[in-house]
Amino acid sequence: MGTPPGRSVTSKVLALLDAFSPAEPALTLSELARRAGLPLPTAHRRVAELVAWGALERGADGRFRIGLRLWELGSLAPRGLGLRELALPVLEDLYEVTHENVQLAVRQDLELVFIERIAGRHAVPVLTRVGGRFALHATGVGLVLLAHAPDEVRERVLAAPLERYTRLTITDPARLRRHLAEARRVGYAVSDRQVTMDALSVAAPIWGPTGVTAAVSLVVAYDRADPVALAPLVQAAGRAISRALAGPRR
Repeated sequence: MGTPPGRSVTSKVLALLDAFSPAEPALTLSELARRAGLPLPTAHRRVAELVAWGALERGADGRFRIGLRLWELGSLAPRGLGLRELALPVLEDLYEVTHENVQLAVRQDLELVFIERIAGRHAVPVLTRVGGRFALHATGVGLVLLAHAPDEVRERVLAAPLERYTRLTITDPARLRRHLAEARRVGYAVSDRQVTMDALSVAAPIWGPTGVTAAVSLVVAYDRADPVALAPLVQAAGRAISRALAGPRR
């Protein structure tokens, strides 16, 4: 695959870093070059620079992985770090009360990013990971973030194809719009088996000085879920984190 004319060094470096994914966190030089659309000699030079700086690490198997230097930089992101530090005591309390999966997420354009997760030892398995992204229309935290997003963001999501994860995923824009309105009205959102058929999520907003800045949720096994009982717990956690952020009381 050739390199597009006029492509900057920065774009080449970013393409190399973007080649990694949760499913394939370790790649050979040839795989990196192919995925980044770079000639092998160019990829070799850029990768060597990234390894020297610490952005990439080369394992004994010859494959490259994301280096700790990038993790150190990522931890400085103010929206994630400050919120996570303020929220963690509340998230831990919520986990101690329920022993279920607890999640914290923020919106990044048309997706959400999980910035903290406490996994219950005996809780239902979840597909999320810290730093992972997911669609806004299916998860509990995503529904809350979408419900309180600017109108322009919400309309872009509703206008795009809505991916179906299970037979219960809401993919009809009109129905999703009603679901979001209900979430704003009651102060929480329920994702009922919309991501996996064995899990239900209840999420509530976290308010910052300028509006909803994040969402917190519990993810529980569907067969032992009671959204009406879980909602007050999640809402209380959202209010506690909101107070820590000095947001308006809700």
